[in-house]
Amino acid sequence: MEMTEEIIRVAARGDGVTANGRYVALAAPGDIVEPSGGLIHGSHHVTPPCQHFPLCGGCQLQHLDEDSLRLFIAERVTHALATQQVDIGEVMSVHLSPPKTRRRIAVRSAWAGKQFQLGFSTEKSHRIIDLRQCDVMAPELFALLAPMRTLLEPRLNRARQVQIKLAMVDQGVDVLIENWIANDLDTHELLSEFAKTHNLARLSLDEGYGPVPFYEPEPVTVTLGGVAVGYQPYGFLQATVDGEAALVHAVNAIVGNDTIIADLFAGSGTFALSMGAGRKIYAGEADLQASLALKAAAGRAGRTMFAEHRDLFRRPLTPEELNKFQTVVLDPPRAGAKEQVAQLAASNVANIAYVSCNPASFARDAKTLITAGYRLQRIWPVGQFRWSTHIELVGHFSR
Repeated sequence: MEMTEEIIRVAARGDGVTANGRYVALAAPGDIVEPSGGLIHGSHHVTPPCQHFPLCGGCQLQHLDEDSLRLFIAERVTHALATQQVDIGEVMSVHLSPPKTRRRIAVRSAWAGKQFQLGFSTEKSHRIIDLRQCDVMAPELFALLAPMRTLLEPRLNRARQVQIKLAMVDQGVDVLIENWIANDLDTHELLSEFAKTHNLARLSLDEGYGPVPFYEPEPVTVTLGGVAVGYQPYGFLQATVDGEAALVHAVNAIVGNDTIIADLFAGSGTFALSMGAGRKIYAGEADLQASLALKAAAGRAGRTMFAEHRDLFRRPLTPEELNKFQTVVLDPPRAGAKEQVAQLAASNVANIAYVSCNPASFARDAKTLITAGYRLQRIWPVGQFRWSTHIELVGHFSR
């Protein structure tokens, strides 16, 4: 006789998993899987708030309640570390960003017959979901989608798809349109009028040669650590303001009262600028424009900071360079920081604050540090990408 099975956890890609290792799409912990394959919803299964779920690829977990979301985020970290046999001293409370707070998003256009669509791709597909609702992005960004449709639909042929990238900045909304060639004066005037009508901070086009601003009444900035930093079109930003604050809080808890700090993969200064004045900070970053923006902002703010344009994959800081610092902060891309971590493992740096957007690469790098004599004291899990399987974290390593 076939038996029912209970979903006990949610796997890394969002499927529910039973004790026997059966994977079930759109299942929550406590759901019951019937022998026929049907699903009886349990107490942790909720009604998704968005009409586009689960087709829209922007979210995978809208069927989970708040407790299950937090548990999923924490377990993504602990399971990844367990696979590398890394022990954790303490797992801090999960920070989960509220709905409608994402401040940086990209949508694509497409034609479906005679219908012009603008939105996110479906999961594992190039099909576009024409967004009429979004419980993820900030309302200021979502409000621009309807006028963008009106602007683009009569001016795009069916062979051309564009990507629209939106970000919240100090002056309002920054808009970058990619793959649209505006080669006549009428279009240029139309773009400027659109930007003025909707009070955009900046409107840029990328016709294949890099972003070119068509409208920018004043220099666009983002404020990091109380300092306004020049912002390039669709430059990197933490996904939400509150998520950024949670990451910064964790990093500063690790830095403590140390005054000689290295911030590696520093970007435009999310962490370097948050540490305040009175410290000596080295900031290494491979993106030249971000590094120059940080250098200029730190100079205006009177911070003691050396911002270096440096590829830390090809030229990581050596143990001799690292040993000058009391604490090292690093925030690498999804691939992790294998080359730089190998150098850190050979150093005598007392404290490391490792910010990661990929539990798997973090766990790999953590194993290297643990083998070299470090201890993973604490983990702060952060869910900036609400209802997504994408998470972030901060780890504190010490000798």
